[in-house]
Amino acid sequence: MQLKQGWITEARHVISPHCDLRPEDEVPSLLVIHNISLPPGKFGGPYIDQLFTGTLNPDDHPFFAQIQGLRVAAHCLIRRDGEIVQYVPFDRRAWHAGVSSWQGRERCNDFSIGIELEGTDDLPFTDEQYQRLLEVTGLLIQHYPIDLQHITGHSDIAPGRKTDPGPHFDWSRYLAAISEDALSETPKESHSS
Repeated sequence: MQLKQGWITEARHVISPHCDLRPEDEVPSLLVIHNISLPPGKFGGPYIDQLFTGTLNPDDHPFFAQIQGLRVAAHCLIRRDGEIVQYVPFDRRAWHAGVSSWQGRERCNDFSIGIELEGTDDLPFTDEQYQRLLEVTGLLIQHYPIDLQHITGHSDIAPGRKTDPGPHFDWSRYLAAISEDALSETPKESHSS
């Protein structure tokens, strides 16, 4: 897996307009894990891509009328089968966190990378998703100043407002695998790669 100009070369690229420039000289240093399904509890289909590109048709499902006009996007989505979809290059600010705070600092979008896992709070994630998430995390750790203390869930940066990635996300499995694999690899490269 490689990173070129902020894009994962192996990902499917779907360009989202729901991003902008990070504050001057801001390098992403926080990784935020989310979950998403559209319609809620349903997997597959084009709707996450449509939400993140501002093209979701409110007539396609009753729930979509509630989120019509929402301008959001994560940097990446990892689907149930392990497919990686990237919407925003990592050097840009994706609009994924909303009102948020991490270690006393507000506006987490300014300094974070958001990764969505296709899923819900009510179901376990797939082995393919954990594998791909580990690969993406390892890549990000190589290029940005992200470490174990700066990987968290949406629920931790927006407590009371958000619950994802939810109780079925296996933090122990994920963080232990990062400790064993990703953090023992090559030193960080310049974030401009």
